[in-house]
Amino acid sequence: MPLVSNGVFMKQKIPCFCDNDFFVEIPDAINLDKDASCIDKIMDGSFMNFICPSCGKKHKPEFPVTVLWPSKNIELEVLPEFDRGEFYRRKKQGNKKSSPKRETVIGYPEMADRIAVVRDGLEPIVVEAIKYYLQVKAEETYPDAEIHIWYQTCNAESLEFHIHGIHQDEIAVSRIPIALYKKTKADFSGNPKSEIFRALRIGSYCSISNMLRPEELK
Repeated sequence: MPLVSNGVFMKQKIPCFCDNDFFVEIPDAINLDKDASCIDKIMDGSFMNFICPSCGKKHKPEFPVTVLWPSKNIELEVLPEFDRGEFYRRKKQGNKKSSPKRETVIGYPEMADRIAVVRDGLEPIVVEAIKYYLQVKAEETYPDAEIHIWYQTCNAESLEFHIHGIHQDEIAVSRIPIALYKKTKADFSGNPKSEIFRALRIGSYCSISNMLRPEELK
C-alpha cells in the first residue's frame, strides 16, 4: 500500500464474481515525493489492484484519491470514471471553486497520463490541445472507431502518444515533433482564452474529454 499523506484510510467493499465480498483499506491521499514507487504503479496499471482472497481474481476498481506531488507544486483530485457524469452535473450547479493548484482528473488512465505529463515537465493544457488535433485526424480516418489518446513520453525531438481504438487489441503510436508542442505552447501563452483552450477546461478539470463529452453533459 502506498504511503498516505495524512494517515487516513477508508474501508471499501469489493464484490467479486465468485459471490464473495471482501474489504480493503485504501488511503484518502498519496504523496509521490514520499513514495516514488507509486508513480511506477500508476503508470503500469497496478495501482489499487486487489486480489480476491476467495478465488484469486484480480480486481482493478477506481476509488477517489488525492495525489500530492509537492516538488511539482500540484495536487490532483482523482475521481473514478463512474463519477464523470456527476462531476459535470455538479459543476453546472455551481460547486465551490477548488484551490488554485488543485486539478481534477477523472479515471485512473487519465491520472497516469497527467502524472506522465507533469513528470516530463510539459504544460497539461498544451498536451490536451495536441491530443485534440490527433483525435480529429483519427476520427476523420476511422469515423466508426471509439478513439482514446494517451500521452506516454517525450525526448528532445518528439512527444509520443498512444492511440487506442483504431483496431481491436492494437495500439497505434504517434510521435509529434517537439516543434509543434512549442508552437502550441506559444499559442497558449499568447492567447490563453482562445476557443480551443477555453473548451479544454471546465473549472479545475483540464481535459480533451470536456470537448468530447455527450450533449446531455454539456
